[in-house]
Amino acid sequence: MAEKLTTESLMDAGVHFGHLTRKWNPKMAEYIFMENNGIHIIDLNKTLKCLEEATYALKNIVRSGRKIMFVATKKQAKDIIAQEATRLNMPYVTERWLGGMLTNFATIRKSLKKLAQIEKLMKDDSFNNLAKRERLMITREKAKLEKLLGGITDLNRLPAALFVVDVKREHIAVAEAQKLNIPVFAMVDTNSDPSDIDFPIPANDDAFKSITLITGHIGKAIEEALMERKKDKEEAGHKKDEEEKRKVDEAVEEVE
Repeated sequence: MAEKLTTESLMDAGVHFGHLTRKWNPKMAEYIFMENNGIHIIDLNKTLKCLEEATYALKNIVRSGRKIMFVATKKQAKDIIAQEATRLNMPYVTERWLGGMLTNFATIRKSLKKLAQIEKLMKDDSFNNLAKRERLMITREKAKLEKLLGGITDLNRLPAALFVVDVKREHIAVAEAQKLNIPVFAMVDTNSDPSDIDFPIPANDDAFKSITLITGHIGKAIEEALMERKKDKEEAGHKKDEEEKRKVDEAVEEVE
């Protein structure tokens, strides 16, 4: 089971710190506990409740065998997101969000195919026979594609959901997901609009410790769901084997 979070653990990570009151989005009013020295304080009881709802929904998606795409391009979140998504074998975007990454997925697939072709070419002996300038151009193109698409190289179809850090910054990703009816789970700070998010998690989306704690908790829930799915598949396999064995035994009895 994922470690149970408390208001104390959230507070220790600074999850409760919102933005300056003058920068707030009024639609976040229901998630704000109070104002302190010109800064909005997030209601951590609401955060815990939203986290519980989000993890429950995420686990159901993952148990069905579908992928969750992690999205965060801000400096303090990139490494956290990349590490957690890689650990869970989930797709992620931590560089610039390419317009149409979801809504024009066919074009993105072509770019991924091109990356795979370049990788295959560079492993071939014929690559070394190319002119130095040509090899350099191919290497640079590979580096560019890897930087932009490295986190989604194994994505064969659209993700079932998005987990986003900072919906204001990642508004294009959120808009594309909405257009395709892909649910969005996200850390939403006091300066953002939660009404567009299917599962908003009111939290400080700027502090490293806050992002680490929330992302880690989401990751543990996904990990649990992956283990449960594996167990379900094993049990289904055993049942199938037993059923086949039973049919064989019955057939033998009939012959005898």
